[in-house]
Amino acid sequence: MRRSIAEETNINVRARAIIMAKPPARSSASKKSTKSTTKNASAAAAATAGANDASRVDVDQVRKAVEALATHIEKVASEKTQSALFEDEAETFSALISLRRTPKEATSARLVAVPIPHPLLDLASAELCLIVKDHKGEGHKEAKKRVAEMAKCGVAKVLGISKLKANYKAHEQKRKLCDSYDMFLADDRVLPLLPKLLGKNFFKKKKQPVAVDLTKKDWVGQIQRAVGATYLHVSGGTCVNVKVGKSTMEVDEIVENTMAAIEGAVNKIPRRWGNIQSIYIKTPDSVALPVYVAPPE
Repeated sequence: MRRSIAEETNINVRARAIIMAKPPARSSASKKSTKSTTKNASAAAAATAGANDASRVDVDQVRKAVEALATHIEKVASEKTQSALFEDEAETFSALISLRRTPKEATSARLVAVPIPHPLLDLASAELCLIVKDHKGEGHKEAKKRVAEMAKCGVAKVLGISKLKANYKAHEQKRKLCDSYDMFLADDRVLPLLPKLLGKNFFKKKKQPVAVDLTKKDWVGQIQRAVGATYLHVSGGTCVNVKVGKSTMEVDEIVENTMAAIEGAVNKIPRRWGNIQSIYIKTPDSVALPVYVAPPE
């Protein structure tokens, strides 16, 4: 059946209305603007999530784990002989962070500092060894003068690179050096030389030197900041170990350190919480108590 002129006119009018109602194609500039807006929104969301990272770990669960481990330490200590008690050092509490995937980023022997509210070492009683850059002993002498001027900085020995090379060649000499001090610090400029000079024993005992910037005038501040932090090493594996306390500390102090250390450590790990599988608290001789398990991917 043939349409009338009036019907064909109405159809054409409706078609033109539909075509005009279609959204205009976006220009390339508009597309870029939209992508930029989306990217900024994602970054803002990530920043907001980062601000709430600490809430992912339940502080009450951390407290229960720390209290259980403290009770375990006391029980083990009560079963030891009196002579063995004096031989033991304070037990260390650690946070074990299990990763979903091994980080692809290049790793190094450098330790990463994580600030904590309650230092694991007391500068008034700890003995530190400071390894410095020297040239024929000149820098070593200058460093000794500087350390002598620093009150209660904890540095018991200043060791120049030249003396480290000359006096600590044998494995037994390196082992004794490692056992002689509570912590080792090193001028940032000589840090790459130390793995070969110190040997594997330092790294097995987790006593590799911590970098300090001795090009700055405030050596005391540099040392205090180094001692007041805990450290992690993001290696080629899927487990990160961070010391968070000692058995000589109060439970509240260990809990506060644990929360701060977890938050700081996660921020140093590639992909942050997206790469965290689980977190545990343990001591050297205890089982690992879980405080966080990530939901399935």
